[in-house]
Amino acid sequence: MTEPSSPSRNPLRLASRSLFGLSSRSEAEGSASPRSGTPWPHCLLIALAALIAVLPLIHHGPSCGHDIDFHLLSWMEAANQFTHGNLHPHWAYTPAFNAGEPRFIFYPPISWTLGALLGLILTHIPHLSEATAWTATPILFTWIALTLSGLAMHRLARSFVTPNAALLAATLYLANPYMLFTAYERTAYAELLAAAFIPLLLHAILRKHISIPAIAIPLALLWLTNAPAAVMATYTLALLATVRILQTASPRILHKTPGAPSFAFFAKGGIPNSQPALTVALKTFLGTTLGFALAAFYILPAATERRYVQIAMATISGMRIDQNFLFAHTGTTPDALLHDQVLHTASTIAVLLLITTAISVTIAALTHHRTRVILSQAKNPRISPLHLPLRLSWPLPLPLPVPSLTILTALIAFALTPLSLPLWNHLPQLTFLQFPWRLLAILAPIAALAVAALLNRIRLKPIPTAAAAILIAAAMSHAAYKAFHQPCDPEDTPAARLTLFHSNLGADPTDEYTPTIADNDALTPNNPPYWLSPTPEAPAPPTANPGPAPTHLTLTTPHAEDLLLNLRDYPAWRITLNQAPAPPHIPRPDGLIAIPIPAGSSTVDIRTTQPPDQTTGDVITLIALACLTLTLRKQTRLLALQSELTPKARKPPHQS
Repeated sequence: MTEPSSPSRNPLRLASRSLFGLSSRSEAEGSASPRSGTPWPHCLLIALAALIAVLPLIHHGPSCGHDIDFHLLSWMEAANQFTHGNLHPHWAYTPAFNAGEPRFIFYPPISWTLGALLGLILTHIPHLSEATAWTATPILFTWIALTLSGLAMHRLARSFVTPNAALLAATLYLANPYMLFTAYERTAYAELLAAAFIPLLLHAILRKHISIPAIAIPLALLWLTNAPAAVMATYTLALLATVRILQTASPRILHKTPGAPSFAFFAKGGIPNSQPALTVALKTFLGTTLGFALAAFYILPAATERRYVQIAMATISGMRIDQNFLFAHTGTTPDALLHDQVLHTASTIAVLLLITTAISVTIAALTHHRTRVILSQAKNPRISPLHLPLRLSWPLPLPLPVPSLTILTALIAFALTPLSLPLWNHLPQLTFLQFPWRLLAILAPIAALAVAALLNRIRLKPIPTAAAAILIAAAMSHAAYKAFHQPCDPEDTPAARLTLFHSNLGADPTDEYTPTIADNDALTPNNPPYWLSPTPEAPAPPTANPGPAPTHLTLTTPHAEDLLLNLRDYPAWRITLNQAPAPPHIPRPDGLIAIPIPAGSSTVDIRTTQPPDQTTGDVITLIALACLTLTLRKQTRLLALQSELTPKARKPPHQS
């Protein structure tokens, strides 16, 4: 007999709805349950709070922060390739003054794909100019990132606090100083978007029952959005999983005594009826493995092909860990003073978040035992609800995992000081974080969750809570915009960058994506697409029009010469001369391709190849997607069967 189809049993819909905890109307009505999703009124309020945060950008224009030029160029370049049918670009042609760089191999795809799609959509709106569309793109991107961050934070907080407290946690998170510092001053759009997935990963490891997809999906999204955030999140996942495994497996070294806290309760991180330690370890390992496999189409080529580029340039002076601890000073030059000013701002935000988190978690720890006693009394049928010390919402959310949050906060505080330098130097990939204060991306959701746990002890009513959320977003956004907004020079506006993109003049190279055989100091601007010369070292003609190298050209030369292409050499290029592999490239200091061609007619074709690492990564991702689909289907069936077999929950004791 065939089961009737149900939208709730569709695994893809289940994954999309469970990711951010979006609920239907029936789920919203039961929102007192820790397992229920985000009520739709709260979704709208979170989107409104994010809109309030970008209102200054809508009124004054986007902030021209530190990374806006890099992201705008990536979005425009990707959008241009999308329109030409290349939906998975690897090479960016505009950087290095049209000589190009393998930017899209090494920079995670979600952020530049989203930016490109937003730009394309806005440019196709009638009566909206292309310049206006690209000016609006970073603003719309920021609103989407903040909205998703708020929804994700609500999902995390809802497991530990009431819905109204979770709404305040979401607002505090999306408008916290570090989030708006990233949005306004740094304009680090990929890191901003990654903030939407960090709470989901925290929720996956702190929730009562760990599941493989709950870990795999946000971990994969983080690696496909921002590499530094993914590295931090992976270490955070490993730490919290280790703490939970050790606490779950630890014996009861203290016995229950009247009026004394149970060590076992704290050993389980405040999560009663936790899964066995072996189950936690196995599901965490499998979820992590599946998450890496889902992102293998990006991770594998980026890891294997990094030997072809100057990736170490990402950690040059000013970008090193030892120069970016709290309130460090790097020198008296103009660049050093500017660096120290940004570092001082980030350090002040770090101290503010650390103090807020420490106070909130400490108070939560002090009241932790009292909540447990009340919880046990509320379940005791011999005790009248009238005699309880306080009234509780029912069903009760999970207690705050105080030990896990305390350990994580303490380690983040330690990592922001010079004492932690050996860890940064010896743990894999940590040096590429560049700035220790990037760990504030992990601390911010902890701070919001801890504050929400304090507010959870107040009887929050819906309308005052909604008004408080809007006021919090308005106040924090106004202060952050005044403190962090970066004015635009005329040449840095999105409209100016669009004009430059269409001018064929190209843009500066990115040091860490420069091929190892190339020297950026030897590269000259305004090179034509190609030129001929009797010597491979010859510079370009000064009167030629600049542009990128063509993919096909036919030449007729009276004698043998060297063809110089305004294209940087990279192993992925496959160049044929008269339908045969071209002779070996002649090395040049600037890294441009130079090949000898014979006298007479010559046809040159330039194509990109699919290296084995990219093919392998694609295959691993496809297999991982199949495994994820099967896991979600199985999980959906188990949930459906459980809901059919589980009797209706007993009503809470009446409290008059």
